[in-house]
Amino acid sequence: MIVGVGIDVVDVERFGRTLERTPALRLRLFTEAERALGLNSLAARFAAKEALAKALGAPPGLHWTDATVVRTEHGRPELQVTGTVAARAEALGVTSLHVSLSHDAGIASAVVVAESH
Repeated sequence: MIVGVGIDVVDVERFGRTLERTPALRLRLFTEAERALGLNSLAARFAAKEALAKALGAPPGLHWTDATVVRTEHGRPELQVTGTVAARAEALGVTSLHVSLSHDAGIASAVVVAESH
């Protein structure tokens, strides 16, 4: 059963300017493994975190670094959640998260589906 769906889009250039203006934002938004990625990938991961929050009902108190987007050995994106995000997912009965990322023409986007079995 689908518990929630979230979608988000990010203007890559604007997001890059924001990161340049506020360097500490990179630490608040991204896990250590994500921080070294290029701007398109960071924008897509930020979109994924926003979409994840929406799929979980956008409750206050979620920590951005409690979610990370990793790639499987086949290159497919996957969400790993801990802490506040894992607790919210558990409270909703979420047993799996599905994520799709894209970036093209200056826009990064993500869709997240939260599912329970």
